[in-house]
Order: sequence, then C-alpha cells, then structure tokens
Amino acid sequence: MLNYNPQQRLPTSEELPCSDDTPVDHELQNTIPNLLRAILLLIWAAREDWFFGVDMGIYDRSRQILQTPIVPDGFLSLRVQRHKKPKGRLSYVLAEENNIVPVFVLEYVSKTYGGEYDRKMEDYARLGVRYYTIYNPDYWQRDQHQPLEVYRLTNGNYERQLGEPVWMPEVGLGIGRELGVCEQWQRDWLYWYDQQLNRYQVPEELIEQLQQQLRQQELRAQQAESQLQQEKKRAQQLAEMLRRLGVDPDSV
Repeated sequence: MLNYNPQQRLPTSEELPCSDDTPVDHELQNTIPNLLRAILLLIWAAREDWFFGVDMGIYDRSRQILQTPIVPDGFLSLRVQRHKKPKGRLSYVLAEENNIVPVFVLEYVSKTYGGEYDRKMEDYARLGVRYYTIYNPDYWQRDQHQPLEVYRLTNGNYERQLGEPVWMPEVGLGIGRELGVCEQWQRDWLYWYDQQLNRYQVPEELIEQLQQQLRQQELRAQQAESQLQQEKKRAQQLAEMLRRLGVDPDSV
C-alpha cells in the first residue's frame, strides 16, 4: 500500500528515470511513433499547444513517489507547451503539466508480449487516457485480436471503436493503417487522418511532391525559353525578308 505524505518532496522530471529501461525488441516500436510525430510537425507546425512523446516515461503522483513510470511507445498530449525548458522534457510528469493526461497513447505489440491487452490497458484507464491504440501487425492472430484496435475511455472503461480509420473528436485526428513508404520501406504504416478520413501526407511524400512541382516548373520555364527563342528566330527571318525587298524593318 502506498503511504501518502502531503509534506513529502517529490522528485522532479530531471530527477526521475526517463524510462523503465526496458529495451525495445523491434525497430518499429520507435519508427512508427516517430512517423506519427513527424506528420504532426507538418500539419500542426503553427501550433504550440501539443507534445508527442516517444518511449518516454509518464508519471502520475503515485508513480512519481515510487519512481516507476509507465512508458508507452508513443503518446500525445494537448493544451501543453510544445517545447518546455531549453533542453526539453526528460519525462512527462503530470504535476509539471497542469495535471494534463495524454489524450492518446500508442502501444506496439512485438514478439515479447507486454500486457498490452490487459495490464497496460488497466494502467492507462486508471491514468485517464482517452484513446488507447494497440498496433499488432505481426502477432494479432497469436493474441486473438485485430492488427489495429482503438479504444475510447467511457465511464472508466475502454470501449473498442469500430471501423478504420477511427476518428477521435477529442484529438481532432483520425488514426488508421495504409500501405505506404517510410524510410524507403514499403509496408503498412500508421497514419493520421482528417475528419473526412483523408490521410495526411508524410514528410517524404511532401518532399517528393514539392520536387515534382519544381521539376514541372523548370520544364515550363525551359519550354517558354525555347518558344521565345523560336519567336526571335522567326522575327529575324521576317526582318531579313524585308531587307531583301528594300524595306528597313526598323521603320515598320
């Protein structure tokens, strides 16, 4: 049982462990949440009221006392500072974030089962996370679940949201899967979607689109230059014909 002492000084985010030191056992545990974060940096570039953490410890008061964080693969908080302190956040301590709980949490299920469908679900419900997303692309049959499951917290319990992508009104985003390319790797990735369930672009796609627009603009410029040269040549030919007829082309 946790002994509560209101006079007890609690460790700060700089003093707390930044993670639980559990190593990831698949590179996608970092790649997928980092892709979601990269998309947010594009679509919410002008906003300063959000933070997306990757493999970062979250502490409520009890975990702060025990110095045992809960560490999702990714999480999103709204109505918080995007950049905090010159060196950034070392962990996410609710007491230092106006007690704002992340609105979205992502867990990636890898070869080693980590309690995503039971223990962690209970932990996030207790914490008050509105949307809990479990991505299990490789072991969903083993675990007798679907590759992507999104749960919404209602009256203290998680209810699975049907359909895909899933629109999350409290977040202002949808979440879903789609075949795509990230880091030159073609596979199913998680993406954000708008309210009409149109997928947001990833940085690589935006770069390719801008490069294509630049190539098209350069081609149009080359075509315009070629047309201008042809018109100059035609004008020179007409001037020469006038001279042969005894007419000064400059007097026309």
